[in-house]
Order: sequence, then structure tokens, then C-alpha cells
Amino acid sequence: MELEGEQEELLPGYLDSFARLIGDKRTETTFRETVRGIMGAGSLVCERIAASSPILSRAKEGGQRVSRMVRGESTKRSPIDAESVTAVLRERGVAHLSETDADEMWLIADGSDLRKPYAQEMPDLMQVRDLDGDPVAGYRTLNVLGITRSRRGVLYHRLFSSKEDDFVSESREVQQMLQTVSAGLAELKKRMTVSWIMDSGFDDVAVWRTVWEQEEHIVCRVKHPERLVLYLDDTGQLVKGSIDRARERLTLLATAQTEMVVRRGRQQRAKKQRIPVEIRACPIQLTYETNVRRQGPGQTVCKELWLVEIRLPGTALEPWLLVTDWSVEDGESAVRVFQMYRQRWAVEDSFRFIKDTLGWEEVQLLDLTGIRTLLALGWVAAGFLYELGVTLEWAEVQLLARLGGWAQKTGNKPGKIVLTRGLRRLLDMLVTQAFLDRYRAEHGELPPQIVSLLKSFR
Repeated sequence: MELEGEQEELLPGYLDSFARLIGDKRTETTFRETVRGIMGAGSLVCERIAASSPILSRAKEGGQRVSRMVRGESTKRSPIDAESVTAVLRERGVAHLSETDADEMWLIADGSDLRKPYAQEMPDLMQVRDLDGDPVAGYRTLNVLGITRSRRGVLYHRLFSSKEDDFVSESREVQQMLQTVSAGLAELKKRMTVSWIMDSGFDDVAVWRTVWEQEEHIVCRVKHPERLVLYLDDTGQLVKGSIDRARERLTLLATAQTEMVVRRGRQQRAKKQRIPVEIRACPIQLTYETNVRRQGPGQTVCKELWLVEIRLPGTALEPWLLVTDWSVEDGESAVRVFQMYRQRWAVEDSFRFIKDTLGWEEVQLLDLTGIRTLLALGWVAAGFLYELGVTLEWAEVQLLARLGGWAQKTGNKPGKIVLTRGLRRLLDMLVTQAFLDRYRAEHGELPPQIVSLLKSFR
């Protein structure tokens, strides 16, 4: 994705935020050109990154220069590693989000798998799931995007593997994410309410406990409907039962409409269309121990929550079942919770778009430190694109879509496969051109047969 005009002019100022990590001019140049190259190539392959940089492409071993930097082999005076880079990225995200008068922030937590199904020599590969749910080799990542009414900022990124020697547990990784993000938002929380909007992978009392201790809110999709709660029976008395049983007490509070890619009725294929939404809710109470997955004594707490069910009539989709600590007593509050979780879906689409655009699963280094640092630099590029407000309406994105075979029609937006195909075709051209340029530099001219072949395509 090539930047032009004003977008290109904004990049140096954005990268200035990372200046304190850099101790020499050569590393500064490599750092800046690596981020630029990631956006230009849409890839985390070092050779492709270098080929898309005006400076690194002229170097004899531009790809190796990128590789040495992310491995830490050429940065003895520059603390450039995944932890330091993401710490600055978080500070930049907080600063960007603070430049608004919004009184509320939503935090979208994303637990993505980085899949490397054909890798054999990459270090500490663990088992993750592919899109069909089958086990493949890869790594796990945790990412957090903060959003207000008008801004987005990357607040957290970490790659981990259960095969590392110092790995403790995924629960520990999630707790580190929650606490790190909250600490980074300490000043903003003085004037903003903060809500975590989570998918079912975070349906965990230990997660919720930490969020509440940090005086933040949750909207979380239910994964464990067998969880025991208290709810009101027909006589108005609190009784103990599962969340599944509590669903019998749900009351219709509101109806709404939303736009989604679904198949309705007798439609043969899914398409983007407006569909009705029914929102039901009822109060529940959750009793838990504050020392869950902690050492030492704890306390028993009874938390008042709301169970919210969102039905999509006329579709084959299962209802969304949510738990939230926001009060849901009327139609307005019911629609608000629906909009919060619906925003999560929109942000997940944004996550996927950015990951596809930056080619984050292409990373190939044989050193876990280098993999982490290169992926962190990918998120530096993502942070810049989020600040720019990159969308499917960008001219550059439209071009990628057309290269991928997309035909522009009303209501027909390019999908992930088309964008990825277009990006691959563009990358192939870039790699070919870089290789030919290097051959000319080393040998003076191309072989006559190749020159003749290239002329035949003009």
C-alpha cells in the first residue's frame, strides 16, 4: 500500500515517537525504512520489505539489514525489541486517543492465532487452529485496539508460545494484557469511562475480576452457559441456576436493524443486507472469589450483572448471548449494548483487513526474538494506518481489489480473499522488478532472450 502526498508527509512525524529507542543513524534509517517497506510491500518477509524501500532496495543486502535489526544483531546502542517498540506504540495510541473530548472509550481485545502450517524450523511452534478448526503449527497473539467516537489507537500487542521455556500460562498472558493497558490509560480514565468488549474466549471470571478491580466495564460474549448465577424466578425470589436456565427470564426490551453479510430465508448465498434485531435482557448476579487463580486469601463478591440476548430472526445465526455490568433496564440501554458488541464485529473486520494488508503471517525468521520484533514493527505500521483512517474506500485499497479480480458494483465490496490476491500480484511485480534491477547493477544488462521476452509484453 503506497502512501502519497499528505499521507507520506505524516509518516516521519509518526515515527519520531520511536526516536528514543534509536542510538545511531544507521539504525534510525533501517527502522524508518522497515516500517515504510512493510506498508509498501504488504508483507513481513525481509526481502520484500527491503525491495519496497527506496533506500534499502539500493543496498546490496537490504533484506539482511532488516533481518539483523529485528534480531538485535546490529542494534547494540538501540533497544529495539518487541517490548520496547510496543510500549512506545501504546504511548502513541494513548496520546492519539486523548486528542478528543470523548468521555468514553471502548477496548477491543483480540486473541488471534498466527498460523504457520508449513513451517518446520521456526522456534517454539505451538498448536493453534486454522480457519476450519483443525490444529496447525503457529503462535498466539493478544492485541488491543482502543476506540472513541472518532479515533482508534493500538494499545497492546504480544506474541507468545506455550513452548517457550519461561511460559507460565495463557491466563497469565491475558492478565498482563489487562493490567498493562489499564496502567497506560491511567490519566485518560480520569475523564473517560472504559469498557472492554470481548468475545467468548475471554469468558473467564479471573478476567472479569481484574477488569472490575481496575474500575472498568465489560461486555463479553458467553462461552459457558452452564455457569451458575442467581436470577429472579416467577415470584421475584433469587434462585440459583445456570445461565441457560436464566435465559427463560429474558424480556424483550428493544428491536433494531443492522447490516450484516447473512443468508436469509431461501437465499442461496449470503450477502450484505439489512436485517432485524431483537434484544432481550434480564438481571443476574454472579458470585465469585477474588483470589481465583491467585495465591493467598481472597474475598467472596456478589456482582450484579445483566444477561443480554441478541436474536437475528430470519437467519440461521445463533443468538448472541452477552454478559455485561452495564445496566440494561430499557430499550435505549439495550440498543446501546447491542451497538457496543456490534462495534466489536466491525473492529474485527478492521483487524483482519490490517493483518491481510500487512501480510503478518508471512514472517519467516528462525529466531523468536526477531519474529516478535518484526511483528511488532508490523503493528507500528498498523498504528499509522489506523490513525490515517484506512478503509476499503481508499484508492490504494480499490487498486489492490481490482488487481485481485474484483469488479466494482453497487453493494459489492472487496473481501479478504480478493484483497490478498491483489496484494500477492503486486508483490510479485515488486519482487521481480527488484531482482531485475539488482541483476542489471551487478552484470550491466539482462540476457538478450530475457530482454526480448520483456519487450514482447509491452
